[in-house]
Amino acid sequence: MLTEQRLKNLLDNFPSVKIALVGDFFLDKYLDCDRTLSEVSLETGLEAFQVVRVRCYPGAAGTVANNLKALEVGEVYAVGFTGDDGEGYELRRGLERTGVDLTHFQIRPDLMTPTYTKPMMKEPDGHWHELNRLDIKNREPLPNDLQEQIIASIKELLPKVHAFIVSDQVQERNCGVMTDKVRSSLNDLAASNPDKVFYADSRERIGEFANFAIKPNRYEAAKAVRGEWHGSVTFEQAFEFGQELFGRNKKPVFVTIGEHGILVFCEDGSWHIPAVPVAGEIDIVGAGDSVTGGIAPALCLGAHPVEAATIGNIVASITIQQIGVTGTATREQVLQRFREVAKAIEPRPLRP
Repeated sequence: MLTEQRLKNLLDNFPSVKIALVGDFFLDKYLDCDRTLSEVSLETGLEAFQVVRVRCYPGAAGTVANNLKALEVGEVYAVGFTGDDGEGYELRRGLERTGVDLTHFQIRPDLMTPTYTKPMMKEPDGHWHELNRLDIKNREPLPNDLQEQIIASIKELLPKVHAFIVSDQVQERNCGVMTDKVRSSLNDLAASNPDKVFYADSRERIGEFANFAIKPNRYEAAKAVRGEWHGSVTFEQAFEFGQELFGRNKKPVFVTIGEHGILVFCEDGSWHIPAVPVAGEIDIVGAGDSVTGGIAPALCLGAHPVEAATIGNIVASITIQQIGVTGTATREQVLQRFREVAKAIEPRPLRP
């Protein structure tokens, strides 16, 4: 369905798009350690890892922001918070560096900056691997005054943007930005503003977004439909769950199915877009956020959901080849990759 010229036209207009990104911004903090430098702690007798480099990047909603700005989306407004701490400083600096607007980004001394600390170990033979991750999250409900500030920012941005993207990362209910109150407000705005794109990605509560285009992975779709799910999800089951979610919401549903690509459900029917074939080592961290970076601005420009999903698929195929970091893709890279793989990723219509 997507032609090279159509893709070029869409990508050329990404700089005209304005998006509000609402959700959980994390700091991805990598600690690069070298095993050959390890010492033994005199106090504990345990191995003391020696950090030779610290790398900080915006993560979670910040990864979506990185992808949007790498694709040269015109305006990206961050709606969320950091703590008044060192991690918050690094996160805000990273977002500013990519050109994200922080006017509606709150600094809260009463909260910690959500952080994924990722120790990376270089072994004597030269290979790298990740050690146990250290997560910093706020474990209490989000203060009510901050919820009100977030809702006020959303309403203030409504006339300025083409889309709201929700990145709902925190699994504990009401402990992240996307509380029940904030989500309810967004659902109401989505219902009363059909000219805007409302798009959600949520780890635990994708089924609670109404009047939204949604992008669950197959496991999130299973939980949204069945309540609980254990074990794998087959292609056929992912199709069943995607159909159910579209039937509920009547907005496009994009079910990512890993190495099998994306299932798309919309008014025109159901489609399977194969994954882009890639060679060599891959790193799938942030792949779903990369998909969002391609889909959302395309929808803002009137792309058919299948076209938008194809773009998201291509973006992810580029970012997963960037090892040890949540990668991004440029518009030029997307166009070049499409030229290379267009035949291999042609959408296939599925039964209605």
